[in-house]
Amino acid sequence: MAPWVVLVGPPGSGKTTVGGILAQRLGLGFRDTDADVEAEAGSAIADIFVEHGEPHFRALERAAVARALTEHNGILSLGGGSILDAQTRKDLCSHRVVFLDVSLADAARRVGLDTSRPLLLGNVRGQLKQLMDARRPLYGEVAMLIVSTDGREPEDVAAEIMRTIR
Repeated sequence: MAPWVVLVGPPGSGKTTVGGILAQRLGLGFRDTDADVEAEAGSAIADIFVEHGEPHFRALERAAVARALTEHNGILSLGGGSILDAQTRKDLCSHRVVFLDVSLADAARRVGLDTSRPLLLGNVRGQLKQLMDARRPLYGEVAMLIVSTDGREPEDVAAEIMRTIR
Protein backbone atom coordinates (compact mmCIF):
# COMPACT_ATOMS: atom_id res chain seq x y z
CA MET A 1 0.00 0.00 0.00
CA ALA A 2 1.29 3.46 -0.86
CA PRO A 3 -0.18 6.94 -1.16
CA TRP A 4 -1.56 7.96 -4.55
CA VAL A 5 0.50 11.12 -4.14
CA VAL A 6 2.54 12.78 -1.38
CA LEU A 7 2.42 16.57 -1.13
CA VAL A 8 5.38 18.50 0.24
CA GLY A 9 6.09 22.20 0.50
CA PRO A 10 6.57 25.11 2.86
CA PRO A 11 3.94 26.53 5.17
CA GLY A 12 1.34 28.39 3.13
CA SER A 13 1.86 26.37 -0.05
CA GLY A 14 -1.61 24.81 0.17
CA LYS A 15 -0.76 21.18 0.99
CA THR A 16 -3.77 20.60 3.22
CA THR A 17 -6.25 22.46 1.02
CA VAL A 18 -5.05 20.97 -2.27
CA GLY A 19 -4.75 17.53 -0.67
CA GLY A 20 -8.36 17.65 0.50
CA ILE A 21 -9.55 18.66 -2.96
CA LEU A 22 -7.53 15.87 -4.63
CA ALA A 23 -8.88 13.30 -2.18
CA GLN A 24 -12.46 14.39 -2.79
CA ARG A 25 -12.12 14.41 -6.58
CA LEU A 26 -10.44 11.00 -6.66
CA GLY A 27 -12.64 9.40 -4.03
CA LEU A 28 -9.63 8.71 -1.82
CA GLY A 29 -8.83 9.35 1.82
CA PHE A 30 -6.78 12.35 2.90
CA ARG A 31 -4.14 12.20 5.60
CA ASP A 32 -1.97 14.96 7.04
CA THR A 33 1.05 13.91 9.09
CA ASP A 34 0.82 17.07 11.22
CA ALA A 35 -2.62 15.88 12.34
CA ASP A 36 -1.16 12.41 12.96
CA VAL A 37 1.53 13.89 15.22
CA GLU A 38 -1.04 15.90 17.17
CA ALA A 39 -3.24 12.83 17.62
CA GLU A 40 -0.31 10.69 18.74
CA ALA A 41 0.98 13.32 21.19
CA GLY A 42 -2.45 14.38 22.38
CA SER A 43 -1.51 18.03 21.97
CA ALA A 44 -1.01 20.73 19.38
CA ILE A 45 2.29 21.01 17.53
CA ALA A 46 2.96 24.42 19.09
CA ASP A 47 2.55 22.85 22.55
CA ILE A 48 4.89 19.97 21.65
CA PHE A 49 7.55 22.51 20.66
CA VAL A 50 7.13 24.47 23.91
CA GLU A 51 6.91 21.49 26.25
CA HIS A 52 9.35 19.04 24.64
CA GLY A 53 11.37 20.95 22.02
CA GLU A 54 11.85 20.64 18.29
CA PRO A 55 13.95 17.41 18.39
CA HIS A 56 11.10 15.58 20.13
CA PHE A 57 8.61 16.93 17.58
CA ARG A 58 10.88 15.87 14.69
CA ALA A 59 11.10 12.32 16.10
CA LEU A 60 7.29 12.13 16.30
CA GLU A 61 7.06 13.56 12.79
CA ARG A 62 9.58 11.08 11.38
CA ALA A 63 7.61 8.15 12.85
CA ALA A 64 4.28 9.57 11.59
CA VAL A 65 5.62 9.95 8.04
CA ALA A 66 7.08 6.42 8.01
CA ARG A 67 3.73 4.97 9.14
CA ALA A 68 1.68 7.01 6.70
CA LEU A 69 3.88 6.04 3.74
CA THR A 70 3.15 2.37 4.38
CA GLU A 71 -0.42 2.53 5.72
CA HIS A 72 -2.18 5.12 3.57
CA ASN A 73 -3.22 4.71 -0.06
CA GLY A 74 -4.87 8.09 -0.60
CA ILE A 75 -3.53 11.62 -0.64
CA LEU A 76 -0.83 12.34 1.92
CA SER A 77 0.32 15.78 3.04
CA LEU A 78 3.58 16.06 4.97
CA GLY A 79 4.49 18.75 7.45
CA GLY A 80 6.72 21.41 5.92
CA GLY A 81 9.83 20.36 7.82
CA SER A 82 9.49 16.61 7.41
CA ILE A 83 11.92 16.60 4.48
CA LEU A 84 14.72 17.79 6.76
CA ASP A 85 15.15 14.16 7.85
CA ALA A 86 17.50 12.21 5.57
CA GLN A 87 15.66 8.91 6.12
CA THR A 88 12.34 10.53 5.21
CA ARG A 89 13.86 11.87 1.98
CA LYS A 90 15.20 8.39 1.20
CA ASP A 91 11.78 6.84 1.92
CA LEU A 92 10.12 9.33 -0.42
CA CYS A 93 12.23 8.19 -3.39
CA SER A 94 9.81 5.34 -4.09
CA HIS A 95 6.69 7.54 -4.02
CA ARG A 96 4.99 10.06 -6.29
CA VAL A 97 5.92 13.32 -4.59
CA VAL A 98 4.59 16.72 -5.63
CA PHE A 99 6.32 19.85 -4.38
CA LEU A 100 3.80 22.67 -4.02
CA ASP A 101 6.04 25.67 -4.52
CA VAL A 102 5.04 29.15 -3.41
CA SER A 103 6.67 32.55 -3.34
CA LEU A 104 7.53 34.21 -0.05
CA ALA A 105 4.90 36.89 -0.68
CA ASP A 106 2.06 34.40 -1.24
CA ALA A 107 3.17 32.13 1.62
CA ALA A 108 3.37 35.06 4.05
CA ARG A 109 -0.07 36.29 2.98
CA ARG A 110 -1.59 32.82 3.43
CA VAL A 111 0.10 32.11 6.77
CA GLY A 112 -0.48 35.60 8.17
CA LEU A 113 0.26 35.78 11.87
CA ASP A 114 -0.70 32.15 12.52
CA THR A 115 0.58 31.48 16.03
CA SER A 116 0.03 27.73 15.70
CA ARG A 117 3.22 27.59 13.61
CA PRO A 118 6.01 27.70 16.22
CA LEU A 119 8.89 28.14 13.78
CA LEU A 120 7.30 31.31 12.41
CA LEU A 121 6.80 33.18 15.67
CA GLY A 122 8.21 36.70 15.82
CA ASN A 123 9.15 37.99 12.40
CA VAL A 124 6.86 35.76 10.33
CA ARG A 125 8.12 36.92 6.94
CA GLY A 126 11.79 36.69 7.95
CA GLN A 127 11.38 33.26 9.55
CA LEU A 128 9.42 32.01 6.57
CA LYS A 129 12.13 33.23 4.17
CA GLN A 130 14.81 31.38 6.14
CA LEU A 131 12.77 28.16 6.19
CA MET A 132 11.96 28.38 2.49
CA ASP A 133 15.57 29.12 1.48
CA ALA A 134 16.88 26.19 3.52
CA ARG A 135 14.21 23.69 2.49
CA ARG A 136 13.53 24.50 -1.19
CA PRO A 137 16.44 22.33 -2.48
CA LEU A 138 15.24 19.41 -0.33
CA TYR A 139 11.68 19.68 -1.64
CA GLY A 140 13.07 19.68 -5.17
CA GLU A 141 15.27 16.67 -4.39
CA VAL A 142 12.31 14.44 -3.48
CA ALA A 143 9.77 15.75 -6.01
CA MET A 144 8.81 14.15 -9.31
CA LEU A 145 6.65 17.20 -10.05
CA ILE A 146 6.87 20.84 -8.98
CA VAL A 147 3.69 22.90 -9.12
CA SER A 148 3.61 26.62 -8.37
CA THR A 149 0.62 27.70 -6.31
CA ASP A 150 1.26 31.44 -6.61
CA GLY A 151 -1.88 33.40 -7.42
CA ARG A 152 -3.81 30.21 -8.21
CA GLU A 153 -6.98 28.70 -6.84
CA PRO A 154 -6.45 25.38 -5.03
CA GLU A 155 -8.88 23.70 -7.45
CA ASP A 156 -6.63 24.65 -10.39
CA VAL A 157 -3.56 23.28 -8.62
CA ALA A 158 -5.38 20.01 -7.88
CA ALA A 159 -6.51 19.75 -11.51
CA GLU A 160 -2.92 20.22 -12.74
CA ILE A 161 -1.68 17.48 -10.43
CA MET A 162 -4.41 15.10 -11.58
CA ARG A 163 -3.70 15.79 -15.27
CA THR A 164 0.04 15.36 -14.88
CA ILE A 165 0.06 12.25 -12.69
CA ARG A 166 -2.66 10.38 -14.54
